[in-house]
Amino acid sequence: MRHRCRVPQLGLPADQRRALLRSLATELIRHGEIKTTKTRAKAVRSEVEKMITLAKDGSLSARRQALGYLLDKDLVHALFADVPDRYGSRNGGYTRIVRTVRRRGDNAEMAIISLV
Repeated sequence: MRHRCRVPQLGLPADQRRALLRSLATELIRHGEIKTTKTRAKAVRSEVEKMITLAKDGSLSARRQALGYLLDKDLVHALFADVPDRYGSRNGGYTRIVRTVRRRGDNAEMAIISLV
C-alpha cells in the first residue's frame, strides 16, 4: 500500500530517484524550462521550489545546503545572485507545469515545467 506516501516513486530505487530529481532540478534552474513527463515534472517541482526558497534566504547555511543538492557550483552562485530580485515579492509558486501532447513511443503524458 502507498497510503499517504508523499514522494512519487517514479519506478526507481531511492538512489536513482534522488539522482534523477537532482539532475532535473539542476537543468531546470540552468535552462529555465525543461520538457519531461508529467509525473516527473510534479516531482521535481517541490525540489526546485525548495532551492529557490533557500536562495531567497541567502544565508551561508542556505548556500551550503543548495551546494549539497545542485550539481553545479557556478549555477548556485548565479541562483543566489538572481533569485532575490526575481522572486523577492512572491510567496511560493515559482514553477509552472503546462501539459503537452503525449509521447509517441509509449503514450506517456508529457509536460513542460518552467520557472515563472
